[in-house]
Amino acid sequence: MNTAYIRPNNPDFMDLPWGYSFTEWPQRCQRLEEVQRGPSRHPVVFVNYSAILYAIKELPPYLAQKEYELLIKIEEQRLPCVTPVGYLESDTPHGHSSFLITRYLEGSLPYRSLFMRSNLDRYRDYLLDAMAGLLVQLHLAGIFWGDCSLANTLFRRDAGTLQAYLVDAETAEAYPARLSPVLRHHDLEIMVDNIDGDLVDLEALGLLPPDFPVCETGSNVMEKYRRLWDEITREQLIHPDERYRIQERIRALNALGFSVGDVEILDGKQGGMLRLRFFITDRSFHREQLLGLTGLSAGEMQARQMINEINELKAYLSQVNNRSIPLSAAAYHWLESYYQPVIDQLQSLISQKGDKASGDPAELYCQILEHKWFLSERAHRDVGHQAAVADYLRQFS
Repeated sequence: MNTAYIRPNNPDFMDLPWGYSFTEWPQRCQRLEEVQRGPSRHPVVFVNYSAILYAIKELPPYLAQKEYELLIKIEEQRLPCVTPVGYLESDTPHGHSSFLITRYLEGSLPYRSLFMRSNLDRYRDYLLDAMAGLLVQLHLAGIFWGDCSLANTLFRRDAGTLQAYLVDAETAEAYPARLSPVLRHHDLEIMVDNIDGDLVDLEALGLLPPDFPVCETGSNVMEKYRRLWDEITREQLIHPDERYRIQERIRALNALGFSVGDVEILDGKQGGMLRLRFFITDRSFHREQLLGLTGLSAGEMQARQMINEINELKAYLSQVNNRSIPLSAAAYHWLESYYQPVIDQLQSLISQKGDKASGDPAELYCQILEHKWFLSERAHRDVGHQAAVADYLRQFS
Protein backbone atom coordinates (compact mmCIF):
# COMPACT_ATOMS: atom_id res chain seq x y z
CA MET A 1 0.00 0.00 0.00
CA ASN A 2 1.45 3.35 -1.06
CA THR A 3 -0.72 6.03 0.58
CA ALA A 4 -3.60 5.96 3.03
CA TYR A 5 -5.57 8.56 4.94
CA ILE A 6 -8.46 7.64 7.23
CA ARG A 7 -10.39 10.18 9.30
CA PRO A 8 -10.17 9.73 13.09
CA ASN A 9 -12.70 7.54 14.92
CA ASN A 10 -12.92 5.05 12.04
CA PRO A 11 -11.33 1.61 11.52
CA ASP A 12 -7.93 1.61 9.84
CA PHE A 13 -9.13 -0.99 7.26
CA MET A 14 -5.67 -2.57 7.23
CA ASP A 15 -7.08 -6.08 7.62
CA LEU A 16 -8.72 -5.94 4.18
CA PRO A 17 -7.09 -7.79 1.23
CA TRP A 18 -6.03 -4.65 -0.66
CA GLY A 19 -3.55 -6.48 -2.88
CA TYR A 20 -6.29 -8.56 -4.52
CA SER A 21 -9.04 -7.82 -6.99
CA PHE A 22 -12.53 -7.19 -5.57
CA THR A 23 -13.64 -10.39 -7.29
CA GLU A 24 -11.32 -12.32 -4.93
CA TRP A 25 -12.40 -10.54 -1.73
CA PRO A 26 -15.28 -12.93 -0.93
CA GLN A 27 -12.75 -15.75 -0.48
CA ARG A 28 -10.32 -13.62 1.51
CA CYS A 29 -12.49 -11.30 3.65
CA GLN A 30 -15.15 -12.05 6.26
CA ARG A 31 -16.37 -8.45 6.43
CA LEU A 32 -18.20 -8.25 3.11
CA GLU A 33 -21.93 -7.49 3.15
CA GLU A 34 -24.54 -7.36 0.40
CA VAL A 35 -26.85 -4.33 0.44
CA GLN A 36 -29.29 -2.61 -1.90
CA ARG A 37 -27.34 -0.86 -4.58
CA GLY A 38 -27.76 0.82 -7.92
CA PRO A 39 -25.54 0.49 -10.98
CA SER A 40 -22.01 1.88 -10.69
CA ARG A 41 -19.37 2.52 -13.32
CA HIS A 42 -16.66 1.50 -10.85
CA PRO A 43 -16.37 -1.63 -8.68
CA VAL A 44 -17.83 -1.19 -5.18
CA VAL A 45 -17.86 -3.45 -2.11
CA PHE A 46 -19.42 -2.99 1.32
CA VAL A 47 -17.64 -4.00 4.53
CA ASN A 48 -18.91 -4.37 8.08
CA TYR A 49 -17.02 -3.08 11.14
CA SER A 50 -18.95 -3.42 14.41
CA ALA A 51 -22.32 -3.22 12.61
CA ILE A 52 -21.30 -0.06 10.75
CA LEU A 53 -21.18 -0.42 6.98
CA TYR A 54 -18.63 1.26 4.73
CA ALA A 55 -18.62 1.49 0.94
CA ILE A 56 -15.27 1.08 -0.84
CA LYS A 57 -15.05 2.22 -4.45
CA GLU A 58 -12.10 1.37 -6.67
CA LEU A 59 -10.92 4.20 -8.95
CA PRO A 60 -7.99 4.96 -11.25
CA PRO A 61 -4.83 6.19 -9.46
CA TYR A 62 -5.14 9.39 -7.37
CA LEU A 63 -8.81 10.02 -8.21
CA ALA A 64 -9.98 8.76 -4.81
CA GLN A 65 -8.14 11.55 -2.98
CA LYS A 66 -9.64 14.15 -5.33
CA GLU A 67 -13.17 12.85 -4.79
CA TYR A 68 -12.60 12.55 -1.03
CA GLU A 69 -11.50 16.19 -0.79
CA LEU A 70 -14.49 17.32 -2.84
CA LEU A 71 -16.88 15.35 -0.59
CA ILE A 72 -15.27 17.00 2.44
CA LYS A 73 -16.03 20.43 0.95
CA ILE A 74 -19.62 19.39 0.25
CA GLU A 75 -20.00 18.01 3.78
CA GLU A 76 -18.57 21.20 5.32
CA GLN A 77 -21.35 23.14 3.62
CA ARG A 78 -23.89 20.82 5.25
CA LEU A 79 -25.18 19.53 1.93
CA PRO A 80 -26.78 16.08 1.60
CA CYS A 81 -24.05 13.65 0.60
CA VAL A 82 -22.46 10.40 1.74
CA THR A 83 -19.94 10.80 4.57
CA PRO A 84 -16.32 10.63 3.35
CA VAL A 85 -14.12 8.43 5.54
CA GLY A 86 -10.79 8.17 3.73
CA TYR A 87 -8.84 7.08 0.68
CA LEU A 88 -6.02 4.66 -0.17
CA GLU A 89 -3.57 4.01 -3.00
CA SER A 90 -2.57 0.39 -3.60
CA ASP A 91 -1.20 -2.00 -6.20
CA THR A 92 -3.65 -4.63 -7.43
CA PRO A 93 -3.35 -7.53 -9.88
CA HIS A 94 -4.56 -5.26 -12.68
CA GLY A 95 -2.32 -2.29 -11.84
CA HIS A 96 -2.24 0.64 -9.46
CA SER A 97 -5.64 1.78 -8.10
CA SER A 98 -7.03 4.23 -5.60
CA PHE A 99 -9.91 3.48 -3.22
CA LEU A 100 -12.50 5.87 -1.80
CA ILE A 101 -14.09 4.90 1.53
CA THR A 102 -17.45 6.37 2.60
CA ARG A 103 -20.03 5.53 5.25
CA TYR A 104 -22.95 3.55 3.91
CA LEU A 105 -26.04 5.76 4.01
CA GLU A 106 -28.29 3.82 6.38
CA GLY A 107 -31.95 3.72 5.44
CA SER A 108 -31.21 4.80 1.88
CA LEU A 109 -32.87 3.54 -1.29
CA PRO A 110 -31.30 3.40 -4.74
CA TYR A 111 -33.71 4.69 -7.38
CA ARG A 112 -34.30 1.21 -8.81
CA SER A 113 -35.89 0.14 -5.53
CA LEU A 114 -38.51 2.85 -5.95
CA PHE A 115 -39.61 1.18 -9.18
CA MET A 116 -39.03 -2.49 -8.39
CA ARG A 117 -40.84 -2.61 -5.02
CA SER A 118 -44.59 -2.12 -5.25
CA ASN A 119 -44.86 -0.85 -1.66
CA LEU A 120 -42.69 2.15 -2.64
CA ASP A 121 -44.85 3.31 -5.56
CA ARG A 122 -46.08 6.40 -3.77
CA TYR A 123 -42.54 7.71 -3.37
CA ARG A 124 -41.83 7.93 -7.10
CA ASP A 125 -43.41 11.37 -7.51
CA TYR A 126 -41.35 12.71 -4.60
CA LEU A 127 -38.19 11.52 -6.33
CA LEU A 128 -38.45 14.36 -8.86
CA ASP A 129 -38.83 17.01 -6.14
CA ALA A 130 -35.90 15.54 -4.24
CA MET A 131 -33.62 15.60 -7.29
CA ALA A 132 -34.53 19.21 -8.08
CA GLY A 133 -34.02 20.29 -4.48
CA LEU A 134 -30.61 18.61 -4.23
CA LEU A 135 -29.34 20.29 -7.39
CA VAL A 136 -30.59 23.70 -6.19
CA GLN A 137 -28.72 23.24 -2.91
CA LEU A 138 -25.51 22.28 -4.68
CA HIS A 139 -25.65 25.20 -7.11
CA LEU A 140 -26.38 27.71 -4.35
CA ALA A 141 -23.24 26.45 -2.60
CA GLY A 142 -21.09 26.72 -5.74
CA ILE A 143 -20.95 22.97 -6.49
CA PHE A 144 -21.03 21.88 -10.13
CA TRP A 145 -21.95 18.18 -10.13
CA GLY A 146 -21.14 17.33 -13.72
CA ASP A 147 -22.86 13.93 -13.64
CA CYS A 148 -26.19 14.34 -11.86
CA SER A 149 -28.21 11.19 -12.42
CA LEU A 150 -30.54 8.81 -10.63
CA ALA A 151 -27.72 6.28 -10.50
CA ASN A 152 -25.44 8.73 -8.66
CA THR A 153 -28.07 9.58 -6.06
CA LEU A 154 -29.47 7.82 -3.03
CA PHE A 155 -32.84 8.58 -1.45
CA ARG A 156 -34.03 8.52 2.15
CA ARG A 157 -37.62 8.58 3.27
CA ASP A 158 -38.33 11.83 5.05
CA ALA A 159 -41.79 12.20 6.63
CA GLY A 160 -43.48 10.43 3.74
CA THR A 161 -41.43 12.24 1.09
CA LEU A 162 -37.84 11.72 -0.06
CA GLN A 163 -34.54 13.48 0.47
CA ALA A 164 -31.85 13.04 -2.17
CA TYR A 165 -28.15 12.54 -1.32
CA LEU A 166 -25.18 12.95 -3.62
CA VAL A 167 -23.20 9.70 -3.78
CA ASP A 168 -20.80 10.06 -6.68
CA ALA A 169 -18.66 13.22 -6.88
CA GLU A 170 -16.00 12.09 -9.37
CA THR A 171 -16.87 14.83 -11.85
CA ALA A 172 -17.86 17.53 -9.33
CA GLU A 173 -16.11 20.89 -9.01
CA ALA A 174 -16.29 23.46 -6.23
CA TYR A 175 -16.49 27.20 -6.94
CA PRO A 176 -16.17 30.04 -4.39
CA ALA A 177 -19.69 31.38 -4.96
CA ARG A 178 -23.10 30.56 -6.41
CA LEU A 179 -22.80 28.91 -9.82
CA SER A 180 -23.06 31.06 -12.93
CA PRO A 181 -26.12 30.66 -15.20
CA VAL A 182 -23.90 28.98 -17.83
CA LEU A 183 -22.65 26.29 -15.42
CA ARG A 184 -26.10 25.75 -13.98
CA HIS A 185 -27.59 25.29 -17.46
CA HIS A 186 -24.82 22.85 -18.37
CA ASP A 187 -25.43 20.81 -15.21
CA LEU A 188 -29.16 20.75 -15.92
CA GLU A 189 -28.62 19.52 -19.47
CA ILE A 190 -26.43 16.69 -18.17
CA MET A 191 -29.07 15.84 -15.56
CA VAL A 192 -31.89 15.66 -18.13
CA ASP A 193 -29.91 13.35 -20.41
CA ASN A 194 -28.80 11.12 -17.52
CA ILE A 195 -32.24 10.80 -15.91
CA ASP A 196 -33.87 9.95 -19.22
CA GLY A 197 -31.12 7.39 -19.87
CA ASP A 198 -31.57 5.82 -16.43
CA LEU A 199 -35.32 5.46 -17.05
CA VAL A 200 -34.86 4.06 -20.56
CA ASP A 201 -32.75 1.32 -18.94
CA LEU A 202 -35.56 0.57 -16.47
CA GLU A 203 -38.11 0.55 -19.28
CA ALA A 204 -36.00 -1.98 -21.17
CA LEU A 205 -35.99 -4.19 -18.07
CA GLY A 206 -39.79 -3.95 -17.83
CA LEU A 207 -39.66 -2.18 -14.46
CA LEU A 208 -41.78 0.85 -15.39
CA PRO A 209 -45.56 1.13 -15.68
CA PRO A 210 -46.70 1.07 -19.33
CA ASP A 211 -47.72 4.75 -19.32
CA PHE A 212 -44.66 6.11 -17.45
CA PRO A 213 -43.44 9.38 -19.09
CA VAL A 214 -39.85 8.24 -19.65
CA CYS A 215 -38.81 11.00 -22.05
CA GLU A 216 -40.51 13.78 -20.06
CA THR A 217 -39.16 13.04 -16.59
CA GLY A 218 -35.79 14.77 -16.93
CA SER A 219 -37.48 17.91 -18.30
CA ASN A 220 -39.98 17.79 -15.42
CA VAL A 221 -37.12 17.77 -12.90
CA MET A 222 -35.57 20.75 -14.72
CA GLU A 223 -38.85 22.66 -14.51
CA LYS A 224 -39.16 21.92 -10.78
CA TYR A 225 -35.56 23.07 -10.33
CA ARG A 226 -36.21 26.35 -12.14
CA ARG A 227 -39.33 27.14 -10.09
CA LEU A 228 -37.50 26.45 -6.83
CA TRP A 229 -34.39 28.37 -7.92
CA ASP A 230 -36.45 31.42 -8.94
CA GLU A 231 -38.36 31.43 -5.65
CA ILE A 232 -35.18 31.24 -3.60
CA THR A 233 -33.01 33.69 -5.52
CA ARG A 234 -35.50 36.33 -6.67
CA GLU A 235 -34.89 39.87 -5.50
CA GLN A 236 -37.79 41.74 -3.96
CA LEU A 237 -38.81 45.41 -4.02
CA ILE A 238 -40.47 46.87 -0.94
CA HIS A 239 -41.41 50.33 0.30
CA PRO A 240 -39.29 51.60 3.23
CA ASP A 241 -42.43 51.40 5.41
CA GLU A 242 -42.90 47.71 4.57
CA ARG A 243 -39.89 46.27 6.39
CA TYR A 244 -42.17 43.65 7.92
CA ARG A 245 -42.06 41.99 4.48
CA ILE A 246 -38.45 41.02 5.18
CA GLN A 247 -39.60 38.68 7.94
CA GLU A 248 -42.44 37.45 5.75
CA ARG A 249 -39.95 36.42 3.06
CA ILE A 250 -37.60 34.84 5.59
CA ARG A 251 -40.46 32.78 7.02
CA ALA A 252 -41.46 31.71 3.49
CA LEU A 253 -37.90 30.57 2.77
CA ASN A 254 -37.73 28.82 6.15
CA ALA A 255 -40.95 27.00 5.27
CA LEU A 256 -39.11 25.55 2.26
CA GLY A 257 -36.40 24.40 4.68
CA PHE A 258 -33.79 27.02 3.73
CA SER A 259 -31.87 29.00 6.33
CA VAL A 260 -31.21 32.67 5.55
CA GLY A 261 -27.66 33.74 6.35
CA ASP A 262 -27.94 37.42 5.43
CA VAL A 263 -30.24 40.00 3.85
CA GLU A 264 -28.83 42.73 1.62
CA ILE A 265 -30.92 45.93 1.44
CA LEU A 266 -30.14 48.25 -1.49
CA ASP A 267 -31.65 51.42 -2.89
CA GLY A 268 -34.04 50.24 -5.55
CA LYS A 269 -33.94 53.61 -7.37
CA GLN A 270 -37.65 53.30 -8.08
CA GLY A 271 -39.50 55.99 -6.20
CA GLY A 272 -37.71 55.34 -2.92
CA MET A 273 -38.25 51.57 -3.04
CA LEU A 274 -35.77 49.20 -1.40
CA ARG A 275 -34.35 46.13 -3.12
CA LEU A 276 -33.87 42.99 -1.01
CA ARG A 277 -31.48 40.14 -1.75
CA PHE A 278 -31.49 37.04 0.45
CA PHE A 279 -28.43 34.83 0.96
CA ILE A 280 -29.20 31.16 1.65
CA THR A 281 -26.86 29.04 3.78
CA ASP A 282 -28.38 25.53 3.70
CA ARG A 283 -31.61 23.57 3.67
CA SER A 284 -31.70 22.35 7.25
CA PHE A 285 -33.67 25.09 9.03
CA HIS A 286 -36.13 22.79 10.79
CA ARG A 287 -33.50 20.10 11.44
CA GLU A 288 -31.32 22.60 13.30
CA GLN A 289 -34.28 24.05 15.16
CA LEU A 290 -35.43 20.60 16.33
CA LEU A 291 -31.90 19.60 17.29
CA GLY A 292 -31.45 22.76 19.34
CA LEU A 293 -34.81 22.38 21.09
CA THR A 294 -34.84 18.64 21.76
CA GLY A 295 -31.48 17.10 20.84
CA LEU A 296 -33.23 14.91 18.25
CA SER A 297 -31.66 14.35 14.85
CA ALA A 298 -34.13 14.03 11.98
CA GLY A 299 -34.61 14.68 8.29
CA GLU A 300 -35.70 18.15 7.23
CA MET A 301 -39.33 17.22 6.49
CA GLN A 302 -39.51 15.01 9.59
CA ALA A 303 -38.23 17.91 11.68
CA ARG A 304 -40.71 20.28 10.05
CA GLN A 305 -43.64 18.06 11.06
CA MET A 306 -42.34 17.81 14.62
CA ILE A 307 -41.71 21.55 14.91
CA ASN A 308 -45.25 22.19 13.68
CA GLU A 309 -46.57 19.90 16.40
CA ILE A 310 -44.44 21.65 19.02
CA ASN A 311 -45.80 25.03 17.89
CA GLU A 312 -49.37 23.71 18.12
CA LEU A 313 -48.62 22.44 21.62
CA LYS A 314 -47.12 25.81 22.55
CA ALA A 315 -50.32 27.57 21.50
CA TYR A 316 -52.45 25.08 23.44
CA LEU A 317 -50.36 25.33 26.62
CA SER A 318 -50.37 29.12 26.42
CA GLN A 319 -54.15 29.13 26.19
CA VAL A 320 -54.65 26.64 29.02
CA ASN A 321 -52.21 28.43 31.34
CA ASN A 322 -53.33 31.90 30.28
CA ARG A 323 -49.74 33.00 29.66
CA SER A 324 -47.21 32.82 26.87
CA ILE A 325 -45.23 29.57 27.03
CA PRO A 326 -41.65 29.61 25.62
CA LEU A 327 -41.05 27.35 22.66
CA SER A 328 -38.28 25.59 24.60
CA ALA A 329 -40.72 24.68 27.38
CA ALA A 330 -43.27 23.41 24.87
CA ALA A 331 -40.52 21.36 23.17
CA TYR A 332 -39.56 19.73 26.50
CA HIS A 333 -43.21 18.90 27.23
CA TRP A 334 -43.60 17.47 23.71
CA LEU A 335 -40.48 15.34 24.04
CA GLU A 336 -41.50 13.90 27.41
CA SER A 337 -45.26 13.53 26.89
CA TYR A 338 -45.65 12.90 23.16
CA TYR A 339 -42.53 11.81 21.30
CA GLN A 340 -40.85 9.52 23.83
CA PRO A 341 -43.98 7.58 24.89
CA VAL A 342 -44.76 6.90 21.20
CA ILE A 343 -41.20 5.77 20.48
CA ASP A 344 -41.22 3.52 23.56
CA GLN A 345 -44.30 1.74 22.22
CA LEU A 346 -42.73 1.30 18.79
CA GLN A 347 -39.54 -0.40 19.96
CA SER A 348 -40.54 -3.68 18.34
CA LEU A 349 -40.60 -1.96 14.93
CA ILE A 350 -37.48 0.10 15.58
CA SER A 351 -35.47 -3.01 16.45
CA GLN A 352 -36.46 -4.84 13.26
CA LYS A 353 -33.45 -5.31 10.99
CA GLY A 354 -35.20 -6.13 7.73
CA ASP A 355 -35.91 -2.57 6.63
CA LYS A 356 -33.59 0.03 8.09
CA ALA A 357 -35.65 2.97 6.82
CA SER A 358 -38.95 1.86 8.38
CA GLY A 359 -37.12 1.28 11.67
CA ASP A 360 -35.96 4.89 11.88
CA PRO A 361 -37.60 6.43 14.99
CA ALA A 362 -38.15 9.87 13.43
CA GLU A 363 -39.77 8.42 10.30
CA LEU A 364 -41.96 6.09 12.38
CA TYR A 365 -43.10 8.98 14.56
CA CYS A 366 -44.10 10.93 11.43
CA GLN A 367 -45.99 7.87 10.18
CA ILE A 368 -47.88 7.84 13.49
CA LEU A 369 -48.79 11.51 13.00
CA GLU A 370 -50.08 10.70 9.51
CA HIS A 371 -52.02 7.70 10.86
CA LYS A 372 -53.45 9.83 13.66
CA TRP A 373 -54.66 12.39 11.13
CA PHE A 374 -56.31 9.63 9.06
CA LEU A 375 -58.09 8.14 12.10
CA SER A 376 -59.14 11.57 13.37
CA GLU A 377 -60.63 12.51 9.99
CA ARG A 378 -62.61 9.28 9.98
CA ALA A 379 -63.79 9.75 13.57
CA HIS A 380 -64.42 13.53 13.20
CA ARG A 381 -62.40 14.12 16.37
CA ASP A 382 -58.78 14.01 17.55
CA VAL A 383 -58.22 10.38 18.50
CA GLY A 384 -54.88 11.09 20.21
CA HIS A 385 -51.41 9.62 19.84
CA GLN A 386 -51.97 6.48 21.89
CA ALA A 387 -54.99 5.33 19.87
CA ALA A 388 -53.02 5.99 16.67
CA VAL A 389 -50.08 3.93 17.93
CA ALA A 390 -52.30 1.05 18.97
CA ASP A 391 -54.09 0.95 15.62
CA TYR A 392 -50.81 1.33 13.71
CA LEU A 393 -49.23 -1.61 15.57
CA ARG A 394 -52.34 -3.70 15.03
CA GLN A 395 -52.18 -3.10 11.26
CA PHE A 396 -48.45 -3.05 10.52
CA SER A 397 -46.49 -4.91 13.17
